[in-house]
Parts: sequence; C-alpha cells; structure tokens
Amino acid sequence: MDDFPETASQTAGPYVHIGCTPNFAGINGVYPQDLGRHMIGEAAKGKRIILTGIIYDGDGTPMRDAMIEAWQPDAAGLFAGQKGADPAVSGFGRCPCDAIDGRFRFETVKPGSVAFPDGRMQAPHITLWIVARGINLGLHTRAYFAGDEALAHDPVLARIEHKSRVRTLLAQPKGDGVFEINIHLQGPEETIFFDA
Repeated sequence: MDDFPETASQTAGPYVHIGCTPNFAGINGVYPQDLGRHMIGEAAKGKRIILTGIIYDGDGTPMRDAMIEAWQPDAAGLFAGQKGADPAVSGFGRCPCDAIDGRFRFETVKPGSVAFPDGRMQAPHITLWIVARGINLGLHTRAYFAGDEALAHDPVLARIEHKSRVRTLLAQPKGDGVFEINIHLQGPEETIFFDA
C-alpha cells in the first residue's frame, strides 16, 4: 500500500447535484429516480412528519448548492434490514437544497428511540450529513425534536459541554407535522457537528 499515497480531499464543488441527484439537476434518464428521494412508502407506520430547513454559510447566506442526507430508524426504532423493521421505511433520504431559497425537505415518519452502545436509550433523532462547496469532508449533525421528554436523558446530548448550544440540534414544531431545523456552518449560531 505504500505505492499508493493518499490523494487530497476535494470539496463537493459546484456539481454535487449533477452527480448525486441528476433528475433534480434536469438530467433525466440516468436513473428512474434520484437515490434517497423517497424515505417512506404509502404503508409506512408511525406519525408522518416533514423535516425542513435551510443550510446557512458563515455570512448567513442560504447555501443553495448544498446537499443533505438523512438516516433514521422507523417509528419502532429499527433500521432497514433489522428483523421486524417496517419495510415501508428505507431510513435514508437525500435532498439537494432548493436553488431559489436553499430549503431542504424530507417526508418521513418520526423515528423511534435507538440504544446507545452502552444500552442507554437515545432520544428520537434523525442523523444528517451535509456536503457543499468549501466543505472538504461531509459534516455530521443530528435533528432532535424540541419538547421530547427523552431529550433530558439522551447520552449524546449529555456529553455536550456547552448546554446552551444544544438548541442548535433541535427541530422546532411548526404545526401539521412539520419540524424545522436550520443549520449554520459558522458564526455565533453554528450548529453542533459531530465526528463520524
């Protein structure tokens, strides 16, 4: 392996939508639909929700060229492929940000709790991964649900030293099953990001 040195990291660049979501970019016929376009089927069990928001750069400008992926369990806390998991929930979504206002949107079900490696239960959350121009390695964060009683006992949130920043991980209810979380890449409102 010494003959193959590591290559430099690359940012997602201006073509992330073309490569990852060609139908969204207007390049039709490559795939029947973009990977991750639908997180749930009609028969999905659980409370249907919409997770939406905007990704902002350090200047507070919406990043209209960003892409975000979401991973989650089904409403019972089981991931796709696990025994008993809801077959109508893929648990994976991919969404390019809108070219006009920079908004992303996932239609899914509210996830159930999953166990931390030591057995403690985590509060329901959706894991998010963001790529965009200027980001060498994708950024990992989470969207928890504001007001959920399980937040007080979540082992990941308990490890955050600056408790006032936990709010950057909370998706706020907007009514009719809509939750909004805005992601700030830098600045005083910077979202908490996690090591992979």
